[in-house]
Amino acid sequence: MVLFLFETSAGYALFKAKKGLELKADVDVHSLFATPELAQDAVKLKAFCKFEDTTEALASATALVEGKMEKKLKKFLKSSIVDKDIQDELAVADAKVGKVIQEKLGVSCVHGSAVSELMRGIRSQIDALITGLKAEDMSAMQLGLSHSLSRYKLKFSPDKVDTMIVQAISLLDDLDKELNTYAMRVREWYGWHFPEMGKIVTDNLAYARTVVKMGMRTNCSKTDFADIMPEEIETDLKEAAEISMGTEISDHDLENILYLAEQVIAITEYRAQLFDYLKNRMNAIAPNLTVMVGELVGARLIAHSGSLVNLAKHPASTVQILGAEKALFRALKTKHDTPKYGLLYHASVVGQSQPKNKGKMSRVLAAKAVLMARFDAFAEEPNVEIGIAYRGKVDQRLRQLEGGESMAQVFKGGSKPGPAKVEAATPKAYNATSDSTIESSKKEKKSKKEKKSKKDKQEGANKRKADSEAEQSDDEEQAKKKKKKEKKSKKDKKD
Repeated sequence: MVLFLFETSAGYALFKAKKGLELKADVDVHSLFATPELAQDAVKLKAFCKFEDTTEALASATALVEGKMEKKLKKFLKSSIVDKDIQDELAVADAKVGKVIQEKLGVSCVHGSAVSELMRGIRSQIDALITGLKAEDMSAMQLGLSHSLSRYKLKFSPDKVDTMIVQAISLLDDLDKELNTYAMRVREWYGWHFPEMGKIVTDNLAYARTVVKMGMRTNCSKTDFADIMPEEIETDLKEAAEISMGTEISDHDLENILYLAEQVIAITEYRAQLFDYLKNRMNAIAPNLTVMVGELVGARLIAHSGSLVNLAKHPASTVQILGAEKALFRALKTKHDTPKYGLLYHASVVGQSQPKNKGKMSRVLAAKAVLMARFDAFAEEPNVEIGIAYRGKVDQRLRQLEGGESMAQVFKGGSKPGPAKVEAATPKAYNATSDSTIESSKKEKKSKKEKKSKKDKQEGANKRKADSEAEQSDDEEQAKKKKKKEKKSKKDKKD
């Protein structure tokens, strides 16, 4: 016969199958458990171990989820099966739990689709099969255990640690957009009063601080800007204020402009503080990935994937084009070339390489970035030396592509060392400015324009060549016709 181990929110139940019930794949569960009477004819409650409180139920439930055997379950099975020397098979819902029970207690466990179907039938009539428990009490216990289990998972889930990184990088991008909008509005608004200042003071933060400190442009000559800008820029600003052709504004207008400028200063300071926080979090959670691609690019990769574990599960080809999904599907739809890089375009290694090598470097960087993410996500102890060693390999590959050297020349000794033998080459200093998307987008637009103009020139040259060939063929055809006509006229004269 077969025994069924059934876990409920109230405790562990052990059911014994009656004669005629077999573990078959085509078992008719509906007919066996259609009514409480039929269910009691199919299985019978042999033993029940009730939980004392919700804490004990939560501990048992988490142990089962992790595939472990809790002390209460071990004691229950030992007293119900092992001590009584019962040789029946034990049907369990989870194969991991069955394996643990078989190893520790020596009880033969079975698991399969037939067991799952019969467990479903037992669950449908559980109120009638377990006597002594009311339906209201069972539902209350289920609700309490589900809340406790959800709270435990949310509190202790390792995947939730990098949620702070995802939120921080999303907020940082939002702040950049808002800050850019506010700074442009300050320049445009105050520019009506002092238009020459826009070209003299190019930095947005320095511009906002200058507006707050100076107020009206008439105060410029008697204001000291030594803590905001260099002396030569301060001199140019004061000279421009004397001959400015801006319009006059009222005190009420200036008051509102100053409020906006103060907002720009406050947001900029908070952005710097948020970046420091993000930098510390990245160095703590993903140190190897940070060494490889930088704080901002690494955080954007994690945010785009959803978590560090999800990023580690991606293949290198997926990481290479993360952030360029629209371009990828558009290229597949129109049968054009697929993109070579996504978010990795803003990494310093790809930015340092020549345009012809950017695709190769993004592929190399994606492969190593995935390895670093896997080290950070699954390693028991963080080890930044691994990231430094692999970053050295990426830099060596960049030198090989830029200098035209072979790999045997790059790696001394003529052979590629493995990851354990690689020399930790000192990587170049990380360039945080290369993480900015503004300059790179301008360069990308510029390169697109250059490619388009080059393509247009080539098409024009091909068109002109085709036109000249057509004209030449027309001239030859006309010459042949003329020659033929002359021959005919000569023949007619002779006749």
